Amino acid sequence: MQNSKPRILLVDDDPMNLFLLEELLGDEGYTLLTAASGTEALAVAKESIPDLILLDVMMPEMDGFEVCQRLRQDPKLQTVSVIFLTALDDDQSRLRGLDMMGDDYLTKPINSQLLLAKITNILRLSKMRSQQSRQQVIAAWEVNDYISEKFRLFVPEQYLDRIAPEGVESIRLGNAREEEITVVFCDIRGFTAIAESQSAMETFKWLNAFFTQMSQAIASHHGFVDKFLGDALLAIFDRPEYHAADAINAALTMQDYLKEFNRDLDQYKLESPINIGIGIHTGLGLIGTVGSDQRMDSTVIGDVVNTAARLEELTKIYKCPILASHTTLTHVKTRVNNVESETQEFQSFESRWVDRVTPRGKQQALDLYEILAIPMQKVDIATLLS
Repeated sequence: MQNSKPRILLVDDDPMNLFLLEELLGDEGYTLLTAASGTEALAVAKESIPDLILLDVMMPEMDGFEVCQRLRQDPKLQTVSVIFLTALDDDQSRLRGLDMMGDDYLTKPINSQLLLAKITNILRLSKMRSQQSRQQVIAAWEVNDYISEKFRLFVPEQYLDRIAPEGVESIRLGNAREEEITVVFCDIRGFTAIAESQSAMETFKWLNAFFTQMSQAIASHHGFVDKFLGDALLAIFDRPEYHAADAINAALTMQDYLKEFNRDLDQYKLESPINIGIGIHTGLGLIGTVGSDQRMDSTVIGDVVNTAARLEELTKIYKCPILASHTTLTHVKTRVNNVESETQEFQSFESRWVDRVTPRGKQQALDLYEILAIPMQKVDIATLLS
C-alpha cells in the first residue's frame, strides 16, 4: 500500500452496480478488481490480496456474510477491511454484519460522498495500523536480538550451536551431544585467605579483571569458558583434531597473562602475586542442558571434567602450575602425526613426566605430565612429546 495505489475489490452480482462503483472509484485513482459472485470474490482476493472489499450481501449461492466469514478464516485475508453494501436495512442484518467482523455497513441506495469518506478513513486507518504493527515487529526483533546478544554472555555460542540449533527458543531440557573434548580446570591458590583480607567489592574487582584475562587467553586458542566457579573456571576446547593442543596452548598463555596481571597488584590492593593451578584432560563429554523445567543450565558432564579438576588439585601437591594427563599428550602427538602435512603453529612447550597416581575418587591410575613453556621458540609439532 505504501508503494502502489490502494487496491479495492468490488463484489456484486448486478453488473450495473459494479459499473457504477467502477465509475465512482476509478476517478479517485484506486486500483479496482471486480467479482460477480461470492466464489469469484474469494478466488480474486486470494490471487491478488486487496486493501479493501466492497461486498454486496444478497448474492446467489454464497451471500456476502458467508464470504466475509471465509475471509476471516483465511490467515492471509482475515485482516482485509470489508464494507458491506446492501439493501438490507434491518437491525438483525446489521448485527450479523458486525458478527462477521465487517468494518462498516452501508445500505442502498448508497450516498456517494459518504462511501468515499468511509473508504478514505478505513484505508487511512489500515495504513496506520500496518505501520504501527510493522514498527512493533521491528521493535520486537530488536529486543529479541538484544536479549539474544545478552544471553550469549551467559551461554557461550558453542553451547547454543549444540543445544539450540534452531534458535534460543528451541532450547529444551536434555538437549545434549556427546563428543571428544579437552577440559581445562583452573583454580586460584590461597583464594580464601585473600578474600578474608579484603572487602567483597575489592575481591570482585580483581577477580573479574583476572577472569577477563583468562577468558581472553582461552578464546585466543579456540576454547570457551563453560562456567566460573567462585575462584575457579572450567574451559572447553572442542576444535576437531586440535582441541588437546589448543588446551595446552591456552594454559601456557594463561600463565603468561597471569604475569601481566600480577604487575598491577597495587590497583587491586593485593599484597602478593596471584598463583593458579591448571589441570588438563581429554575424553568424552556430554554437552547439553541439565536441571529442571523451571531452572536449567548449559554444562558439560563426564569423567573428563572430574579428571581435569582432580589434576588441578594435584598441582598443589607436585608444585606444578600445569598438569596434563597422558591421554591429552597422546592426543596431541597422534593428531599431529596425522596432519603433519598441514601448517600449524603451536606455542612451544616441553612435557616432563611427574608421577603415576590414582586421583581422589578414581580407580584407574594416570600418568601425569608437567607442561613447561619454551620461551621465544617454535617447535616442530611432530615432536611435541618429550
